[in-house]
Amino acid sequence: MARKKERVEIASRTHPRSDEELDTGRRGQAESRSGSEPATVSGRWLLGAVALTVGAAILCVWGALCLLFWQGSWQLLYHPAATVARTPASAGLAFDAVGFAATDAGTPQLTGWWIAAAPDTRFCRLTVLDLHGQDGNLGDTVDALARLHAAGVNVLAFDYRGYGQSQFARPSEVHWREDAESALQYLTATRHVAPGAIVLDGTAVGANLALEEAAAHPELVGVIVESPLADPTSAFFSDARARLVPARLLVHDRYDLNAAAAKVRVPVLWFASDERSKAGVLPHEPKAYEKVAGRRMLVWLPSANSDKSFEDALARWLDELPTR
Repeated sequence: MARKKERVEIASRTHPRSDEELDTGRRGQAESRSGSEPATVSGRWLLGAVALTVGAAILCVWGALCLLFWQGSWQLLYHPAATVARTPASAGLAFDAVGFAATDAGTPQLTGWWIAAAPDTRFCRLTVLDLHGQDGNLGDTVDALARLHAAGVNVLAFDYRGYGQSQFARPSEVHWREDAESALQYLTATRHVAPGAIVLDGTAVGANLALEEAAAHPELVGVIVESPLADPTSAFFSDARARLVPARLLVHDRYDLNAAAAKVRVPVLWFASDERSKAGVLPHEPKAYEKVAGRRMLVWLPSANSDKSFEDALARWLDELPTR
């Protein structure tokens, strides 16, 4: 019996494996071989990854260009200077240095000059708020201020933020509008000048600003416009770098001369350069001037003896201003 049992056990051990066991073994061997083979990368996936990386790099570079243009584009139009080289004293004018638009700490943000008219002058009741152009600072306007003061008016001139001794801020149309509003507030609240005795005067981009302010303040008595820029923003948008970025989304300054001229309701004195053609014919009226609906006066200033022409036209225009 013991031998028979032993033969049965030996037979069971030598019995061939079933088909299921064989299949399981083959799969195990196949998986073992596939695990030992190196992984392969699809060429299409590799090209897609490279394209994505290059695209991301280009987007980052373009974003950096947009940021740099946004931060530095103001320098294409505005050219402020910090050093004030001249004062009205150099032209023989008495003046008071003033500061206004104080911060919470009491520090004036804006600095300027108050040049009072003699009390017996013809137009001493009037005060001209001068808005200078985009270049330099107050020191470059002394001769122009003397020419205004010679008409017998009080003059307030100031530097925008970022110019001269005023606090620094990046120049922009928004900041210039705020600074002009602060100057008007200083005249009415501190100097107690009635709005109906205030005349705005602006040169170059300052003339564009003067028109915008006059359109916003119909209570003022008038505005003097000296050679405004038809399209100041061309300084931004005609720059070669502007073609690489969405410049019109990044730059918000517009100084829309036509729109401001159409809205202004106070008397306008408009000075333009007399650039005659070879035939001696004056150029056409400025398009923006034609949009002024109220009282207006256009004066062509000759290249020679322009001061005399300016003073005569200014005196005539001031004399016709309504008394408020």
